[in-house]
Amino acid sequence: MSALQQYAVLLALAVGVVGAAVSLYGLARAIGRSREEPGKQVPASAGRLSREPVWVRYHARYTGYALLFLAFDMEMAFMYPWAVVFKQEGIVALLDMGVFLLILFLGLLYGWSQGALRRQ
Repeated sequence: MSALQQYAVLLALAVGVVGAAVSLYGLARAIGRSREEPGKQVPASAGRLSREPVWVRYHARYTGYALLFLAFDMEMAFMYPWAVVFKQEGIVALLDMGVFLLILFLGLLYGWSQGALRRQ
């Protein structure tokens, strides 16, 4: 199969997935019924209406935890394929992983300096 045929198959799959999603959404809108209720658009907390705006609930300090989690998650997502091709690539792969881990370590140091690892 040539490269052009592979791209054609990929495009056909993408069009098929988008078409299926749009048709299912249209079918749900056509068959399903929707009722307007006064409390439907209001944020609720444990079944009661909240007196505070929605943005007050989450403190900004959790973004540091999320960024550190993403950094270590990306490390693992990159290390597994790297371990598979390490024998084939040799020292180049080792240097690439070293640069990648150095960047992640700098992110960890930044998070540490901002207090993201401090126990609350």
